[in-house]
Amino acid sequence: MLAVLTAHAVATALAPLLVYRWGRMAFYPLALVPLFSLVWVVLNWPSPGSSTRVDIPWVPELSMDINLRFDSLAAIMSVLVLAIGALVLFYCADYFHHHDGRKENRLPSFAAELVAFSGAMFGLVTSDNTLLLYVFWEITTVLSFLLVGHYAERVTSRRAATQALLVTTFGGLAMLVGIIVLGEIADTYLLSELIASPPSGVAVSVAVVLVLIGALSKSAIVPMHFWLPGAMAAPTPVSAYLHAAAMVKAGVYLIARMTPGFADVAPWRPMVVSLGLLTMLMAGWRAVREYDLKLILAFGTVSQLGLITVMVGTGGSDMMLAGLAMLVAHAMFKAALFMVVGIIDHVTGTRDIRRLAWLGDRARPLLVIAIGATASMAALPPFFGFVAKEADLETVLHSPYLGHAAPFVLAGIVVGSVFTTIYSLRFLFGAFGRKVQSEPSKRVAEMHRLEIPFMISPAILAAAGLAFGIWPVGVGDVLEGYADTVPGGNDDYHLALWHGLSLPLLLSVLVVATGVAAFAFRQRLRRLRTVREPLGNADHAYDAVVRWLDRWSVELTAVTQRGSIPATQSVILSTLVLLPTIALAVGARDRPNFALWGSPLQVVIGVIILGAALGSLVMRNRLAAVLLVGVTGYGCGAIFALHGAPDLALTQFLVETLTLVIFVLVLRTLPAEADRVHIRRHRWPRAALALAVGAAVTMLAAYAMAARTGTPIASLIPDAAYYRGHGANAVNVLLVDIRAWDTMGEVMVLLVAATGVASMVFRHRRFGAPPRVADAGQPDIGRVPATLNTSPAFGDVTWLRGSELRDPRHRSLILEVATRIIFPLIMILSAYFFFAGHNTPGGGFAGGLTAGLALVLRYLAGGRYELGETLPLDAGKILGAGLTLSAGTALGSILVGAPALSSALIEIDVPVLGQVKFVTALFFDLGVYLIVVGLVLDVLRSLGARIDVELGEQQDAAVPAR
Repeated sequence: MLAVLTAHAVATALAPLLVYRWGRMAFYPLALVPLFSLVWVVLNWPSPGSSTRVDIPWVPELSMDINLRFDSLAAIMSVLVLAIGALVLFYCADYFHHHDGRKENRLPSFAAELVAFSGAMFGLVTSDNTLLLYVFWEITTVLSFLLVGHYAERVTSRRAATQALLVTTFGGLAMLVGIIVLGEIADTYLLSELIASPPSGVAVSVAVVLVLIGALSKSAIVPMHFWLPGAMAAPTPVSAYLHAAAMVKAGVYLIARMTPGFADVAPWRPMVVSLGLLTMLMAGWRAVREYDLKLILAFGTVSQLGLITVMVGTGGSDMMLAGLAMLVAHAMFKAALFMVVGIIDHVTGTRDIRRLAWLGDRARPLLVIAIGATASMAALPPFFGFVAKEADLETVLHSPYLGHAAPFVLAGIVVGSVFTTIYSLRFLFGAFGRKVQSEPSKRVAEMHRLEIPFMISPAILAAAGLAFGIWPVGVGDVLEGYADTVPGGNDDYHLALWHGLSLPLLLSVLVVATGVAAFAFRQRLRRLRTVREPLGNADHAYDAVVRWLDRWSVELTAVTQRGSIPATQSVILSTLVLLPTIALAVGARDRPNFALWGSPLQVVIGVIILGAALGSLVMRNRLAAVLLVGVTGYGCGAIFALHGAPDLALTQFLVETLTLVIFVLVLRTLPAEADRVHIRRHRWPRAALALAVGAAVTMLAAYAMAARTGTPIASLIPDAAYYRGHGANAVNVLLVDIRAWDTMGEVMVLLVAATGVASMVFRHRRFGAPPRVADAGQPDIGRVPATLNTSPAFGDVTWLRGSELRDPRHRSLILEVATRIIFPLIMILSAYFFFAGHNTPGGGFAGGLTAGLALVLRYLAGGRYELGETLPLDAGKILGAGLTLSAGTALGSILVGAPALSSALIEIDVPVLGQVKFVTALFFDLGVYLIVVGLVLDVLRSLGARIDVELGEQQDAAVPAR
């Protein structure tokens, strides 16, 4: 199973490269990935009642382990996912062959997304850990959003993709809550254990409803069905795969998986049966009203998903067998028909049945394929769709779980099947009929040549529907492997083409006869058609809800986001004070022990910090206030050093220095002094809030320390760092190994912050390397100072290359010389911090900050062009490389069977040097180093170099005014 997932991951990574190299022909080798995975599934087919497991510990304390289970149901779903996935990828090679010479610019990403979707669906159906299942569930949601929105330049595609994302994500979040409730109550997140020993109670009923909301939204069941017809804006291969055989089957799969354990929970059957039956009827009614071939199939898909939901969710082995049979039949004929529609659209340029006439005469092979698939959809013998529909009618008729509702459910299925017959005929006649016309329609007359390879994939699926209908025993034996594990029902029922004269057979004849008659008299029935849709339009309701949410969010934002930073900070800080204080006041607490200081030196430093803090309050000069605030930061660093925390002290000093630089860069755009009236406004409320925050934080820290009853974890960290993380510096080992996930989150925050700041400042041309001396004078680079050659202050001596283009009035010879000498030493110190940080104070963060300060020094001494001369790299690429290294370390650990982000000790014998030891966490730390360097470079480019350009432009604009 891991090999299948890995193969799909590798193919996903290689897909863009293959498409760039071979174009659409790359779909052929990509199709081999799900095809060979299908071979693995067949060769490792589980025997009935048995399963194969893969269990990889990851985060056992949070139940987030990689638990995969391959049983009969997973195998059945895997065949659908992989077999149809291979056929669809094969089909794509011809689908994206445009006769008018158009190019698909997003084809490389499309290929990667489609292959990734195949792997994600395989992971979903084989996941035994419900949390892992949810991860794959949401991966399919995101990939569906990307695939549906493939034609991003079209408004309809963007709207359809967003709609599908919102609806299925809402259902997924509800399902996540249900999964967590079930997992906590049952004390297990393994799906197999939950089903084997299902918990009970009111909370379980609520959790089951939440899980069903997720499953029903994924499978487009009323009232969340409208996203599927809208998703027809996607390319036809997406519809043939996601909306026929894969994504929409995920919800049905989850219901089928959970039915043995939870079908008897009170809300289960009422929700599944009533909503499934309503979906079948309503969508069937909508399908007979459509003119677009894809919409006919889309509403037909929704209708039959409702039927499958009823069958697999009611309970009993016989109904499960019938439901799985319909699931398999539907995947085959509906994927084939969607591909047929793609061929029609490709060769004629339209899907509107009003513009198609005589296509059957011009494309007879395609007509034969369509007849086979449509006959299976209409449940005509000897196709597998007929076998499945007979099983549905028979098992519903004798189901012990439906009770008195069985006749009503049976009647609903019969009426829904009549609709199926009508829209099957509507599809076939609308696409291929002559329609009482003496000659082909314009689109058919001008159609492109029909290629034989284009029809191979739908032909295989249509032929499979016929073969399985003639010989249903083989399929039945496979499906019974899971159906027999479901308790209840009639275990003696088997799939067969002929069960003799029976009520289900008579009902099938009645369905076909009624459907044919209704289609034959469609002109008279059309007169009864109302202008308004009698069942309403859920799509309009969705639009109304979205509009209301937009309006409500604007009104809420207008109240809470007034554009005042002090007001926003006041709300945040007031919440920080009030909530913890109230919790402490009403809850249990231990008496804290206060110690104001431990040495006289701490008192001295504390007095300096207090003096600087008070001084910053009365200073009108912004730069002086910032420097005083910096004194408080350096004082905190000194306190850290006195308490034996050199790593914290080093980091604090470096961060404080860099923060001061950033403040100074920003202050260049502000007046030197703050307005006196503005300072005095709300002074006392702000002072009270500041004191309250300080007191609250101090109080929380004291009470938190007093509440500790066990051994402090800090006492365990040194040994864990040395013996498990292979490092003597507990702080660095903590950051890159023990709690590396926290560090991963923090560096991502840094990356987002850098991107956000730079994007706001640049507004356009966000990416690119810093300008170099050779770029001076180019557009968007900035002017060359007019006074460049007017001052002979330094003669011809240039200590820094970038200074050549700097205004001589802003140059400092001492600073340039010092920078030229000190810069290499700082970079050596940066490298030392990086390499030695695992055992002595330092690390990737400290090393990156040191290198960043070296860049700051070069910028301050040499100007914006000196940045490009020092590090002529794109900050975005540096950030991306750092994130790739950090994330790659996590993935590498998993691939070798170790927990994510765990480190290993590597020993190498090097000539002369002897034995060299290093840990793999060094690569993670290198990622952190690069991210910090990229962050500083991005800040210097935006708040430094970019503001230099804007200030220069302002000076140029002000010259004529004088």
